Order: sequence, then structure tokens, then C-alpha cells
Amino acid sequence: MLPRKQDYAMKGANGPRSRSVMNFKTVKSSSVRHSSAVLPSVLTFAVIVASGGLLLMIEKGMLNSLDTPPPRGTGQRSEYNAHVRQQGRVVDTDFQILQEIRNRTIRTMCGQKSMPQDVWSLSPLQRKTLLQHVLVNDQHRFLYCYVPKVACSNWKRLLKVLSGALGNVDVKIKMDHHSDLLFLSSLKPEEIRYRLKHYFKFLFVREPMERLLSAYKNKFGEIEMYQKRYGVEIVKRYRKGQAAKGPAVKGDDVTFAEFVRYLLDEDVERMNEHWMPAYNLCQPCAVSYDFIGSYETLQRDAEYVLRRVGAPDHIRFPVRQPWYKPVTAETLQYYLCSLPQKLLKDLLPKYILDFSLFTYPLPNTTNPNCRH
Repeated sequence: MLPRKQDYAMKGANGPRSRSVMNFKTVKSSSVRHSSAVLPSVLTFAVIVASGGLLLMIEKGMLNSLDTPPPRGTGQRSEYNAHVRQQGRVVDTDFQILQEIRNRTIRTMCGQKSMPQDVWSLSPLQRKTLLQHVLVNDQHRFLYCYVPKVACSNWKRLLKVLSGALGNVDVKIKMDHHSDLLFLSSLKPEEIRYRLKHYFKFLFVREPMERLLSAYKNKFGEIEMYQKRYGVEIVKRYRKGQAAKGPAVKGDDVTFAEFVRYLLDEDVERMNEHWMPAYNLCQPCAVSYDFIGSYETLQRDAEYVLRRVGAPDHIRFPVRQPWYKPVTAETLQYYLCSLPQKLLKDLLPKYILDFSLFTYPLPNTTNPNCRH
């Protein structure tokens, strides 16, 4: 059965909402799980930071000559830049700005008393989710927190190559997401502590709504197991009319609006990993990641990580397969504009930490923008 709804409300400040800033607040209810609710003070700051366009313009003037440290990691700025110089490359300004903004944002938000400070301050469920998503490579001494729909299959394939379980990244085999991979959850507490302290730690993130749409199109448009496990129940619960009540429901025609309604009734800490927020999967306040890469600049960022961990020069990150059809900005805008706006307003608070911590601007679905 699907879990009960976790209520959120989002109101415009001083009446009708403005075009660029929204004010979110959590609605207290007896059915709300307080452990997963986001504090209003955190949300207020998150929305300000998530208005990334203006912030980026301001920072660009301030940071042109600033060296960039890795986000909250133990490495020093000089160490980071030394690795870049060894590659014979000049880090472009936008790359430096993005890393610095993420660094500052994570430090500010994670410094609040309400946020977890280490893995052991997480709830048992939060810690279990995190440890099950952190992959370990002892040979090259790194930890990778995988986020589904952010090229994690290619990263897992690459980890198998580094461990010797796979000959090369281009081997044509069906990806097994568990065999020949070492997860942090399989280690003892003292082994976990050592690796968290001494290993290079990274993750990759993606624009939250784009990642969500990618999961929807893949799981409900292509994967029969998800259609049966989730789609049938979603149709029966959220679709009106007799067609949704009979035994002939297959779950292969779930609409995006129905999927969003289902997400609104989901506790973020118990979501399927393919649409659970990256924050809940990887807990960037509890783990001091040394590098946070972007799906939008995947090849460049992956190259930096491979050289940083000392991977052999002949090992490269897999290129995108020609049959793969990524979610375009136009497709995303179409789906978001097609949603009833109340659904989008109710949905965004669940992913607000992903928007803010990883510096993605909130989607613009005002009437003029949608008409365009």
C-alpha cells in the first residue's frame, strides 16, 4: 500500500506569489513525520539560495580570481588546484563558481543545529539508506555515493573495471547493480569510520525535476516491473472513473500528474531510490564530500574525479549511448507547464534541499514562460 500523505503548503509572500521568489512552509499535522519535515528557517534560506541566476551573476564578479576548494572536504585549495594543473588544464570560471557556491551553501545550511553533523547522528533509517548508496573502492581509496538517474550505471560499470571485475567499460553485458561491488553498508562501524575520514568522497547531482521526469519516463514507460509494482496502484488510487477499478489495469499509462500526486503522498525517507531526493540518498550534511559533480557537465567532472583518484590513464568514463534520449529543457518545460500549478507548488518543497544545496534555480512556470 502507498503511504499516507505528508502535507506541505506553499504560499506567496504578502499575498500573490512573485515571479522569482516563493515562500514555503510546512503544515503541522498529526500525520506528518516530523523526522522528515524540513524546518521553515531552512526552507526560507533554501529558496533564497535556489534563486541561482542572480546569485551566479553576483558571484561571477566576486570569484573570477578565487581558488576553488572541494566542498567541505579535508583537501586544501592548493591540493585541488595542483590536481587540475597536473592535467594541463585551466579550470573555467563557471566551474570554479559552481564549486564555490555549493561549498558555501553546504557549509551554511549544514552548520545549523537542526542538520545532522555526521553519519552517526542520522536516524537508523537515514543511515541505512546512506550506507546502502555509498560504494567503496579500496585500491584507489574513494567513496562514491550513487544517485539513480545521474549516470550511476556507468559509474558502477567503471568501479567494476577499476576492481578488475570487468575488462573495460564498453563490454556489452546487462548491468548488475549489486554483484562485484562493495557497499559501505557491508562494513563494520570502525571500517566505515576509517573510510569516511581518509578516503576521497564524491557524488554527482542533477537538476531535481529533470531527474524526476527521467525516472518517470523510464520506469513507467519502459520497465514492466515498475508498472506492476507502482503503476497499477497509482492508477487505482488517483484516476477517476470505472476504467481505473477493474482487473485490466496494467499501470503502463500512468500520467505525470498522477505520478506527482503519488509523490505528494510519499514520505521522502521511504521513497523508491529513483525518485528519492539526492539529499536523502547521500546526506551531504552528514558526509563531508570532497567533490560534487554535475550531470550537466558529466564528462568534464568525471574526468577530474578519475584523475584525482589515480585511475589508470587508459580508463575513461563511458560515453553516452547513441540510443539514449536525454530529457531536454524543452521536454521538461512542457511537462511542468502541463501540470496543475498547485501540484507543482506542493511538490517543490520535497526537493527544495536538492535545489538549494546543489544550486539549481527553481523552475519558472509562470504563464508567459509556459506560453513561450
